[in-house]
Amino acid sequence: MTGTKPTPADAEVVLKLYDFRREAVMREARSWFLMKFWPKSAQEIADVSNAFGTPENAYFRQIVSYWEMSASLALRGAVDAELFMDWSGEMVFFFAKVYPYLKEVREKVNPGFWLKVETVINQTNRQAALEAAVNRQKALTASAK
Repeated sequence: MTGTKPTPADAEVVLKLYDFRREAVMREARSWFLMKFWPKSAQEIADVSNAFGTPENAYFRQIVSYWEMSASLALRGAVDAELFMDWSGEMVFFFAKVYPYLKEVREKVNPGFWLKVETVINQTNRQAALEAAVNRQKALTASAK
């Protein structure tokens, strides 16, 4: 994106973002999103998004908002975008879970749903990583049947 060399300040931001991922409730949310959240339709995503007061909704909102805020830092230049993406494989994997349904989710839930995440992936040319994550998830869900 920027073509600049990351600075020690960029590294500090990345390390702080990583540290936030280790917080106990965030670990629970990440575990739920990774292991239990396997949407098969835009409606399933909308249902979790609208299930206010449930643990699943809290985990969902925590993951979505964390990665949106983190991507925003890269998009606004608060952290080097390439450095940010170097450690954001989890973000890409999580985004890949909703990517096949993204257009419909945005119609049902919010037109800006995970827009910053999508933008940073596109602006750093990580579409191949996203496609690989989508394909990996298809294979994982097919083998679980």
